[in-house]
Amino acid sequence: MDYAIIAAGEGSRLAQEGVLYPKPLVPLDGVPLIERLIRIFARHNAHTISIIINSRQPQTHLLLQRLSHDFPLNIVIKDTPSSMHSMHALAPYLQSDKFCLTTVDTIFREDEFGEYIHRFENSDCDGMMAVTDYIDDEKPLYVGINPEMQITGFYDTPQENTRYISGGIYGLTSASLEILDHCIAGGSSRMRNFQRSLVAEGLSLTAHPFGKIIDIDHAEDIVKAQQFIQER
Repeated sequence: MDYAIIAAGEGSRLAQEGVLYPKPLVPLDGVPLIERLIRIFARHNAHTISIIINSRQPQTHLLLQRLSHDFPLNIVIKDTPSSMHSMHALAPYLQSDKFCLTTVDTIFREDEFGEYIHRFENSDCDGMMAVTDYIDDEKPLYVGINPEMQITGFYDTPQENTRYISGGIYGLTSASLEILDHCIAGGSSRMRNFQRSLVAEGLSLTAHPFGKIIDIDHAEDIVKAQQFIQER
């Protein structure tokens, strides 16, 4: 399995709230967010781990250079206007049959992640998206799901069939990359619009529920995430 991490955001809200670390280096249990993901991925059959950071993250780059001695990292330094553009910058490293991509601030339990990866590796769907019914996000992306757990749509507001929201963990096949190219060429942006395009183009997407996934957007989210990973 190839993995990818989007870590090219500025983390401006955290800085405004007094957090001294760039987001990828925010520690949980003393381990930077980006290193935590790398180590989890390595324990789950990572062939390569491709990471994009922006040009204003020298500390993050130094950490990744050190970690590259022990893990199969591809490091991309590029300033991008959206997470979808960041994924596109990583696409040359995601040409194998299946890959898993996350944002750097996605916090989940490793046992649930392991179940998810095992299921995705053994599936024949075009994509498997992590979803959760834990909603603690400023702008959640609601996921339409039919009784067979097939994804029927992505919505900015709740709909009749949207018990879950997107968890920011994307298991995809190489078939998605052509659609990503079309989104970029058409001037689209934001990951949620890319996800909508996957549905519109007829790809088979399955939802995989997690009990809880936390995104770190504010300083208070760091406390929540710390408590969450210490619950077990």
